Amino acid sequence: MYKIIAYGIKDEDIAIAKEWAEENKVDLTLLEEPLTIETVEKAQGYDGVSVSQVYKIPRSVYERLAEFGIKQIAQRTAGYDVHDLKAASDNGIIITNVPVYSPESIAEYVVAGALMGIRKLSTTIAAAKEQDFRCIPEREGRLLKDMTVGILGVGNIGRQAARIFKGFGCRVIGYDLYPNDLGREFLEYQDSIDDVIKEADIVSLHMPLNDESYHLFNMDMFKKMKPHAILLNSGRGALVNTEDLLDALDEGLIDYAFLDVYENEADYVFHDLRDETIHDDLFKRLLNHPQVDYTPHLAFYTDVANRNILTFGLDAVIEVLETGDSKKRVN
Repeated sequence: MYKIIAYGIKDEDIAIAKEWAEENKVDLTLLEEPLTIETVEKAQGYDGVSVSQVYKIPRSVYERLAEFGIKQIAQRTAGYDVHDLKAASDNGIIITNVPVYSPESIAEYVVAGALMGIRKLSTTIAAAKEQDFRCIPEREGRLLKDMTVGILGVGNIGRQAARIFKGFGCRVIGYDLYPNDLGREFLEYQDSIDDVIKEADIVSLHMPLNDESYHLFNMDMFKKMKPHAILLNSGRGALVNTEDLLDALDEGLIDYAFLDVYENEADYVFHDLRDETIHDDLFKRLLNHPQVDYTPHLAFYTDVANRNILTFGLDAVIEVLETGDSKKRVN
């Protein structure tokens, strides 16, 4: 019987994880904590490791896991930028991810964010709670069906977002380093990111974070966008230079941003900080900006996605233990 330890388990994961362990005849230990240099010691004596977290994993963790004889870490997200892939490979550790678990969950959330901005829902609802029920120009919306939507990153999630936007009657355009025919059903590919943003009323980010895409959306990029454009980011926070975004909103370069991610989110997301003081002035400015709606990395968070991402991630542990490799390997 394999022994597996899973870090970053949520309350709603427990029943699903126990069911999976019973079906697969696995001795499964569930931990709420993330995998860190302090918690890595708990993995000693186990065959496999699964994690779900936003904290970066330092080289010393991989080294310690290698000393324990552990050969893999199964990341229970599509993104895997928390991992130092070279450090993992140097220590003989295979990193896997869950590339597809419910792209519709994230795509629907993104479209909801677009509608919030277009119809000024946040400010209108907040005003209604204050008993301000006026019909005034500041609450006048626009029609989504009349807009051009730009999808940057036409993978599984980007394609689903394009499908839904097209269903509203939008013209949908997109850019991807590796255009695929599946995307052509829902959008028109453009030759560059600049070609997309100069036409798009809504720009939705679905690209991975790497050295080339880090802070891709900076002041220079915002200056190229349409004056009343909307930015949607459910990808990775560091795709956007947050300070430049807020300045662009203040200067009227774009109208609105719906963000499910923030570039320095690791200390905040999934924590209850209602009684805590946040010292990150940039984050506070983001949270309080009237033209920004921020949610704490919850676009994926549906019942379907929760089950899939947990079980698919744990399946990858078994795959590596039994075969020595995985189709979901990223290093």
